[in-house]
Amino acid sequence: MSQAPRFFQLHQVDAAALAAEAAAGLLAPAAWASPKFFYDALGSRLFDVITELPEYYPTRTEAAIFAQHGAAIAAAALAATGAAPVLVDLGAGNCAKGAALFGPLAPRRYVALDISVDYLRSALADLQRRHPAVDLAGVGLDFSHRLQLPDGLVDGPALVFYPGSSIGNFDPDAALRLLREARALAGGGALLIGVDQVKPVPLLEAAYDDELGVTAAFNLNLLNHLNRLLGSDFKPRDWRHVALFNTADSRIEMHLEARAATTVRWPGAERHFAAGERMHTENSCKWAPAAFAALLRDAGFTRVQHWTDAQGWFGVWLAAG
Repeated sequence: MSQAPRFFQLHQVDAAALAAEAAAGLLAPAAWASPKFFYDALGSRLFDVITELPEYYPTRTEAAIFAQHGAAIAAAALAATGAAPVLVDLGAGNCAKGAALFGPLAPRRYVALDISVDYLRSALADLQRRHPAVDLAGVGLDFSHRLQLPDGLVDGPALVFYPGSSIGNFDPDAALRLLREARALAGGGALLIGVDQVKPVPLLEAAYDDELGVTAAFNLNLLNHLNRLLGSDFKPRDWRHVALFNTADSRIEMHLEARAATTVRWPGAERHFAAGERMHTENSCKWAPAAFAALLRDAGFTRVQHWTDAQGWFGVWLAAG
């Protein structure tokens, strides 16, 4: 008989704190909103659709790298961690990417992190039925602030797995902090991470401004979420989606731009936006391979391997030491 997955909810939703953060961003001299406000129920579904769009290359390119180099990646990971490692999946979501490593890695424990364990419950229950010998745990944690797990979950060298291109949502200083915390968590094991690489600007901007307008809807839906959080009166039709590549900072930026002068009100405050004024909603840093290798070394890793696709659009990195 298989055991049931364990769950730890470390992140507690504080509605007042979220509202205060949203208001602070709106009242800043240059208005901004945290990208975490994208992910209400509708926003999460829209992002799933984005990953299937022809312009959005990261998901399918990363999958192609694992399809072509998966055996070599797994062998290198096991050389760093030893047999039957603890597999720690950052931002696990539906756990599909982590579960794909069960065959080649044969982990003794799988620890799935997401901001809420509620999102993990059905995925982990299904995994437990298919892999009854693997110890499964779900942890509700916002690791953008601090990556620390309950005692005993990582009890030996681990493979910390951070697929996709989410490391790009951190500025370089915050990315360095997270990489250092991942190295400490690995406990002498390794980090396996996906990284979106620098490429021609038209490809980058199209990936964040698709012809069907799904990414635009994703960005505009943030306003609906803010309305619920703050009691504000944003009207999405008064705004347009903007995606651009900031060459100086090597990052894609998403903004919402006021189509005309407008005043947004919520209990106790208001903000006037001039026509053309923008609210900054997301950054996604793109890394040159040499620069990301240097970042890994700065985080303390001494052994680094890198696999990429034929175009050099995306990288999968294994860092140990």
